[in-house]
Amino acid sequence: MSAASNGHVVVIGAGVAGLAAAHRALARGARVTVLEATDRVGGKLLPGEIAGLKVDLGAESMLARRPEAVGLAREVGLGDRLQPPATATASIWTRDALRPMPKGHVMGVPGTAAALSGLLSAEGLARIERDAALPPTEVGDDVAVGEYVAARMGREVVDRLVEPLLGGVYAGDAYRLSLRSAVPQLYQAARTHDTLTAAVQSLQAKAAEAGQTGPVFLGIEGGVGTLPLAVADAVRARGGEIHTGTPVSELRRDGTGWRVTAGDRTLHADAVVVAVPAPAASALLRAEAPEAAAELAAVEYASMALITLAYRRADASLPEGSGFLVPPVDGRTIKAATFASQKWGWVGTEDPDHLVVRTSVGRHHETEILQRDDADLVQVARHDLRAATGLDAEPVATRVTRWTDGLPQYPVGHHARVARVREHIAKLPGLAVCGAQYDGVGIPACIASAYAAVDQLGGDLAGVRELTANPVQSLHGGAGE
Repeated sequence: MSAASNGHVVVIGAGVAGLAAAHRALARGARVTVLEATDRVGGKLLPGEIAGLKVDLGAESMLARRPEAVGLAREVGLGDRLQPPATATASIWTRDALRPMPKGHVMGVPGTAAALSGLLSAEGLARIERDAALPPTEVGDDVAVGEYVAARMGREVVDRLVEPLLGGVYAGDAYRLSLRSAVPQLYQAARTHDTLTAAVQSLQAKAAEAGQTGPVFLGIEGGVGTLPLAVADAVRARGGEIHTGTPVSELRRDGTGWRVTAGDRTLHADAVVVAVPAPAASALLRAEAPEAAAELAAVEYASMALITLAYRRADASLPEGSGFLVPPVDGRTIKAATFASQKWGWVGTEDPDHLVVRTSVGRHHETEILQRDDADLVQVARHDLRAATGLDAEPVATRVTRWTDGLPQYPVGHHARVARVREHIAKLPGLAVCGAQYDGVGIPACIASAYAAVDQLGGDLAGVRELTANPVQSLHGGAGE
């Protein structure tokens, strides 16, 4: 029998990936201990309050067209609290106006020039149509999303739509992000079609044939930040232990198992799941898996901040829809705004007298804005909201939540780095890794990564192979994060 089915599994990290790994390992019959360095569970999922209203202060939605996140929420008793957005209508704030988010595109890449009419200039639309006459482009083993799309359809498509959509997911630079890892379905289609237009249309036809119904995204009443809390409760109910405020300082082989050192505590484990961000994982793996540690040390991260504002509804009015995205090319400071009271029914009904808006700032290598104090960030958010929507009311409450090194970057070649990390880890029995830095940054991707890690401990490599070959695309929920 394997360590994942009858031994002691130590999970390092209590973000949603680590908690999902613990939940699965317990279901397989293991004894589980979770060690978390900070004083809370949940990682980038953080429930909070503003003006007495429950809100998410981290990620706010999860892809519903993958089974992992929705399935786990149902398993831990949150099924009746799953809710789709009350509105899926969003805008792009570009060229000094809020313009409707176009339809008929794959992560901003259109199937026809007409799909972006009203968003792009006449020259930009004409440039899209030139794609059909260009010779095929070899995408090779990987290519940057922005570089490839700009070569086929022009920079305006990238700068006005692809960039804000990808920026909302990764806080990254479309001209550096990997097509293969960030938009894997489009990468595969681009390899088998002579034009980018044909590749997009093939994906759209496939989606139409699949006839998928139901919402693309779901939230949870009370916030998706309640998901890790419910998973942690389920882990404890099954006999698992979760220790917060317990940073792990050393991970070493110990006979056929592992020795985990956390402060003055030493644990002996049959298997270990490392579910912490790349820098911490690199430090822990340096002694026993130096090659994997070196690969993880090279992973870059973007930092960002969320500025959440509450207003008296009598004082403030907002445009219809869920919010808007902002292309960096327009030189604005905020990169997105979510009208939380309009996007999520439970926020709007919890207190009809108030409304909540979330804005975000910060992209990869954009450090100056994040060095400002909270009061300055609130003023920046209010300034841009006023320019975009006319909202000039005084907020009754504000909250700034900083996510330093919160989002791993997926540059060209990311998939190869992940494969090398897993190749090195596979040489060490009873060791597995999971988290946002591997196969996708969204909640379903993190959970899928966790499940594959536990399955690997049990000798089943199917999940790891599938994720390495086909990363989970992380989509954007329309506006905000």
